[in-house]
Amino acid sequence: MRGTAVSKHPLLDGLNPEQAAASTADLGPTLVLAGPGSGKTNVLTRRIAWLIQEHNLPHHRIMAVTFTNKAAGEMRSRVEKLLGSKLRGLQIGTFHSTCARFLRRDAPILGYRDNWVIYDSDDSQRLIKAIVAELGYAPKENPARRINNRISAAKNEMILPANYQAMSRFDERVARIYAAYQQALQAANAMDFGDLLLNMALLLQRSEERRKDYQDRFLAVLVDEFQDTNTVQYQLVKLLSAPQQFVFVVGDEDQAIYRFRGADYRNLLRFRKDYPQSTVILLEQNYRSTQTILDVAGAIISNNRNRTAKNLHTSRGQGEPIAVHEAYDEQYEADFVLEQVRRLRDSASIAYSDIAVIYRTNAQSRAFEEAFIRARLPYTLLSGFGFYQRREIKDLLAYLRLIYNPDDRVSFERIINTPARAIGKKSLQEFADWITREDLALSDALNLLYYDDFNPLSRTVKRKFREFSQLLSAWRDMAQPGGLGDLFQHIVAQTRYDLHLEKTSQHEDEALDRAQNLSEFYGMLLNADEIGQSLHDFLDERSLYTTADSLEDDDDKVRLSTFHSIKGLEFPAVFITGLEQDNLPHRNAIAEGIEGIEEECRLFYVGITRAEDHLFLSYALQRRPFGGSSINGTSQFLSDLPAHLLDGSPLTLAYLRQARAATAPTQWEPRHPIFERKPKPIAPSANPTIRAQFAAFKAPQKPTLRVGGRATHKQFGDGLVIGIESTGDIASVLFDQSELKKVFAEDLTPLGE
Repeated sequence: MRGTAVSKHPLLDGLNPEQAAASTADLGPTLVLAGPGSGKTNVLTRRIAWLIQEHNLPHHRIMAVTFTNKAAGEMRSRVEKLLGSKLRGLQIGTFHSTCARFLRRDAPILGYRDNWVIYDSDDSQRLIKAIVAELGYAPKENPARRINNRISAAKNEMILPANYQAMSRFDERVARIYAAYQQALQAANAMDFGDLLLNMALLLQRSEERRKDYQDRFLAVLVDEFQDTNTVQYQLVKLLSAPQQFVFVVGDEDQAIYRFRGADYRNLLRFRKDYPQSTVILLEQNYRSTQTILDVAGAIISNNRNRTAKNLHTSRGQGEPIAVHEAYDEQYEADFVLEQVRRLRDSASIAYSDIAVIYRTNAQSRAFEEAFIRARLPYTLLSGFGFYQRREIKDLLAYLRLIYNPDDRVSFERIINTPARAIGKKSLQEFADWITREDLALSDALNLLYYDDFNPLSRTVKRKFREFSQLLSAWRDMAQPGGLGDLFQHIVAQTRYDLHLEKTSQHEDEALDRAQNLSEFYGMLLNADEIGQSLHDFLDERSLYTTADSLEDDDDKVRLSTFHSIKGLEFPAVFITGLEQDNLPHRNAIAEGIEGIEEECRLFYVGITRAEDHLFLSYALQRRPFGGSSINGTSQFLSDLPAHLLDGSPLTLAYLRQARAATAPTQWEPRHPIFERKPKPIAPSANPTIRAQFAAFKAPQKPTLRVGGRATHKQFGDGLVIGIESTGDIASVLFDQSELKKVFAEDLTPLGE
């Protein structure tokens, strides 16, 4: 940490005045508005250490909450290093892990048994699919993922099934499914992620005794990334910190980008209202980026409302100008990024892992992945298919969860025929119908199969169920701390899961990869045995694991990521791509109005402030989704870029400039003086590959179109022409079944009156 020390106190060593003021603030409510790269994690850890050492608060009576397990672990390590001792009772974790830990003791008050389990989103969707079928709804019209999102949003807002307000027929179905879903979760002795927070908040609201116990236990509550909290999280903070109000929150409304998850940056404003005596401290000294990058970021975010103005400054110097690149399409944009990555690697000795490529939607990764694969350059997707989402890992976790909780119906349905046990879908459906009809718990139903008067299933199928039940009982006896590795070996051996992997893999490499995943999982169980973890501790830790926790610092690959997945990280070199209208800001956000556009602006701001030294911005003149062509124009945010901070002209590859000048019309209108420089006319490229690439885009015979007339497009259908650019090559059309788009005029066929 750079900065000038403000005190000789060792806990404040290296802090700037604002950081020191935050770390040593009085015990009342404190709000720290921390700009990007301002050392907020350092402040939080110093604050905890200060409370313990200078205010004599017992460490086990302090609770700190952050948003990833990795951040929580780093925070704990820093505090322990500052104080020179292990702090086993110090409560640092995510909202979900913290609530899960509390509910391990208190869930029975809410009607759960001690061995309840946590369902992830896949488990929830499987359960919702079953409920949709039971209620007789059409699966296509009631997709489980969409319903799960609605239910999660309701829980974030602390809306129970009885209070769910239906605004449409779909919502009416969601209300019924929500009620049945909660009943099914309770019957399975399970909670989903939303339940962890909602149930804890309900417990604190409904039980004065438990609320007082927690308030007496925790003398200080600290929260990181407060702008990302939702309604239930905000209520948890209030309920846990009252009445002493020793609450310390850190956030930045300019970095609030999770509105789609229910996060509400206005909680920062509510904090000031609910705690009128709170101390507010701004952290404006940045230790990450050059001043040029900070000034560009400041110019971008300055137009947003409901924010505290910040003057971000740094001692790292002005830095190099920002590079802006215009690409013909997404393939050329990817080629540009590839060339710059090579240049940074070769001339600036920047490691691949120090480079990030950021885009708005996951679909944009394809062009970059293909380019990197062709060039044989290493890359990784930060928002890719995570280890715990892999089929074989989810199978083994389902076995372990069913061993721990014999009433976990979702896990049972996943593995009863994995590997195959000769139990057909009809028999499984009869078994499920019988459980529902008789209102039986899964464990009771399996036990009843031992009696001959149970008729729905044949004797052969009953025997298969009994054999499976006997295996579960034997494994359950083995599920003791220190024996999880042995348990894993027995499961794999007795189910012949290794043979199942071979049979269900499409080729040898896939089988080997999946076997290596099992080996990795086995190693994790052995590690759990070494530290004495119980089965429920291991399962809780896995259920609460996130992609951000799994990123290895020594993995030397270029990071490809969406804006949402890159938050919290920093890189010497950053590429922000796809800066076109309808992409950033996204068309859905534009349709939402000012709130949506401001959220997109914050996304751009977060992306910019990931960069330390090198920042590249790029946009494509056209993209080709689904085999068609789409021309959106440059992002409105580019017009806010200060001209004196840019490198003077859009960066383009020489062959691209030649090809464009020879064959492609200029397709955008400048929004800023720096974009007014048109490419100089040059001779057509001598490269036949380049000529062929652009042959389809030579100026066509202009169709007869008129503003106010109607036209049809092969991909987007019929629409109303609302604008034609002066060149006549580009038309703006409001399509009947889509939205406003800019397309090539040659792709439109005028319709008769």
